[in-house]
Amino acid sequence: MSFKSIKNKPSFKIATNIYVIILTVFVVWMLFFDENSYLTHREFNKEINELKSWIDYHEKKIKKDKKTIQQLQDSLQLKRYAREKYLMKKENEDIYIIEFDTIKSNE
Repeated sequence: MSFKSIKNKPSFKIATNIYVIILTVFVVWMLFFDENSYLTHREFNKEINELKSWIDYHEKKIKKDKKTIQQLQDSLQLKRYAREKYLMKKENEDIYIIEFDTIKSNE
């Protein structure tokens, strides 16, 4: 195959067309090298998804805390919460903490 026979093929003529070359360079530039490239957009979308999940987590936590605050408006619930969460006690009262071993032994 000589250069003349390759030069006469239609695929070679299309590939060496100046508009096709310019378009190819433009597409490659826009996909990989430009400030607004596909790769940059992909990273931004990943970051957006992470931030959305972070927001969802904190919104659920806020709802839970609001529910806890609502329950703590009652003085009995407030005392119960203080006893369970912070191990507070009344005067002249003894508290015993019983921990159960959750690890099964191989006997």
